Amino acid sequence: MNALTASAAIASGRVRLANVRQRSLVEAKLRVLVVALLFLLAGVGALTRIVQLGLSEEPPERRSLTEALLPPRGEITDRNGFPLARAFPVYALWYNPKALGAAGSSLVKSPEEVAKALLQIFPDADYDDLVKRMKSDKPSYLRRRVMPEEANRIFALGEPALEFPRENQRYYPQGSLGAHVLGYVDSEGNGHVGMEQVLEKQLLDPAQRGRPVALSIDMRVQGALEDELGRGMLETEAKGAAGVILDVDTGEVVALASLPSFNPNRSDMAYNDLVFNKVTNQVYELGSTFKPLSVAAAIDAGVVTDLSVRYPSDRPLEIGGFLIRDSHSFGASLNVPEALIHSSNIVTAQIADKLGSARLKSTMAALGMNERPYIELPARGFPLWPRGNGKGGEWARITTMTVSYGHGIAVTPLHLAAAYATMVNGGVWRPATLYKVDPAKVPEGRRVFKASTSARMRQLLRMIVVDGTGKSANAPGFRVGGKTGSAEKPGGKGGYNRTSLVATFAAAFPMDKPRYVVITMLDEPKGTAATSFQRTAAWNAGPIVGRVIPRIGPLLGIVPDDSRDIDISDLSPLVGNGNGE
Repeated sequence: MNALTASAAIASGRVRLANVRQRSLVEAKLRVLVVALLFLLAGVGALTRIVQLGLSEEPPERRSLTEALLPPRGEITDRNGFPLARAFPVYALWYNPKALGAAGSSLVKSPEEVAKALLQIFPDADYDDLVKRMKSDKPSYLRRRVMPEEANRIFALGEPALEFPRENQRYYPQGSLGAHVLGYVDSEGNGHVGMEQVLEKQLLDPAQRGRPVALSIDMRVQGALEDELGRGMLETEAKGAAGVILDVDTGEVVALASLPSFNPNRSDMAYNDLVFNKVTNQVYELGSTFKPLSVAAAIDAGVVTDLSVRYPSDRPLEIGGFLIRDSHSFGASLNVPEALIHSSNIVTAQIADKLGSARLKSTMAALGMNERPYIELPARGFPLWPRGNGKGGEWARITTMTVSYGHGIAVTPLHLAAAYATMVNGGVWRPATLYKVDPAKVPEGRRVFKASTSARMRQLLRMIVVDGTGKSANAPGFRVGGKTGSAEKPGGKGGYNRTSLVATFAAAFPMDKPRYVVITMLDEPKGTAATSFQRTAAWNAGPIVGRVIPRIGPLLGIVPDDSRDIDISDLSPLVGNGNGE
């Protein structure tokens, strides 16, 4: 190859090399341009979405930090700040049949196998219902409340159709304690029955839900009351029980229990009758617990001025073909202290007859016995108030007599608690409340009894517990006063069922300076070995009071003191035998 040919070949190679370099440069520029265009499109898309959110939705950035930190539903506490209801973040178990797309099942194993595995985690689950849901092509909840450790076990099953959305559930740290006060929140987040229903708007309001709502309930006292009522139910095989503890000066409900109860944490259950509140919604003829109220009305009206006056008691009273009897004979005559100690229907009826229909009816109305109980709860029973058939709606003579010893009128246990608080606190009726009351804002109330009448009734109530039917409620050092009440339930044909009793004890303590009223009631207790086969309140409801008060007294700042008591020295000589049952 000559020099000319070699030179031409070299020149040709340089040209090709230059062309390759130029093409590579063009390709690089094109790639940069494509990448830039992609970034530009992504930026435009993001900007478009931001504008869309700004125009159509409220972005999280516009919420205040305070609002973001608020619980989804406000907290409820007892009077001492202990949590009774609060929001609780949990998992739910959700079945998603489209987890792997529209075609085919999303379950790795059969629905039957998965259901059996879930039963190992949730023994209370319904196997047939689980299988039915997982065979369906509809997404649904399999469980509304799943704990983290349960979610881990489900995740280990390896089923993509079982998902765990995070949710906020209502949680009740104390379980069933105070269930009838609190109520419950259903799976849709709506409050039912108790204060959850009453406080619904406040608990969901962003302006208020950051502040816990303090109730008047004392969790410790509530636990003691429920425990002793439950024990009483078991010992007597009663179908139900109810109890309330009330501050006599403020009307605050310190404890309120209706048994059997329910667990508000199980909002997926069908509670049926368990949510029915026997304290505020069920009315009962509460029997002889009304006798002190009737005597107080007679003393206040000046009808009874001398407690030593004796009334015949050796034979039944016949009024319009109706006989008023005592449970057994207490002798030829009784004075007022003896009549209360022995719980005489005959003498109480004579006192009411002397008092008259208008004055007894007026007193009962002033005590709120003719209207629904004053309490914030939505379930409040209307009393069975006797009809009047005289001028101005006055009660018939026989009605006045029977009402005086708690028959022919039916009220709730809360009515009775408020009436006893009035009788021992100096004579002022105040509405019951489930809100913690500021001592500077106690309701003024309305005067029903004179202060002197109240002082006399404190003596008489103490005598009943010291010497009479209320001995089983006596708690050494706590100066308990109170009255038994054992009333037959109304029968189907206008009469009474002698085999079904409502046994009630109405108490207050300490009687030298009353602070609290305690009401305990057993619905249809049976005579068992624990009660010496007796069914009356002296043998079942009374002992519950005698056990509750020593438990709650120190919690409420009342220390037992055997060195003090209310002075009943002026009444003791009036009692002849003082050991009635």
